[in-house]
Amino acid sequence: MTISLHNLHPNPGATKPKKRLGRGRGSGTGKTSGKGVKGQKARPGHHGARLAFEGGQMPMPRRIPKRGFKNPFRIEAFPINVATLDKVFEAGATVDLEALRAKGLVPKLVEHVKILGEGEITKKLTIKAYRASATAKEKIEQAGGTIEVGSSGAPAGSPAAAAGASG
Repeated sequence: MTISLHNLHPNPGATKPKKRLGRGRGSGTGKTSGKGVKGQKARPGHHGARLAFEGGQMPMPRRIPKRGFKNPFRIEAFPINVATLDKVFEAGATVDLEALRAKGLVPKLVEHVKILGEGEITKKLTIKAYRASATAKEKIEQAGGTIEVGSSGAPAGSPAAAAGASG
């Protein structure tokens, strides 16, 4: 038998009949409609108290002392070690955000990369990154490569490149 519009039906157990509330005591959900007697939870419009509500007691997020400052403009850079670059890229390759993405080293949403100096690098690479540690710069230049710091490593015209240029 083929499936067509007139013989479609949900799997057994996928649908349940509507709970008919307030239809007499014999129904099992009559009188108070399964809400018990009085109280906040019995009132119309009660769908659970708001987040962190503690019944009028001062809520935990307001009781805890606040300290410090969170910079809303902080740029979080994704760390990559020189040993990883040495392992993945061929000698003479240009390493930028797109190349790192193509090799699967950087997640899609990452816009800034910082090169760190852990491990050894033997290949001559041209690297474009948002930031680099002093150790990483030293190791890359010792291997005969170059590093361009300050560019996000994103292609020109992309939102990431614009953010790197402005701040």
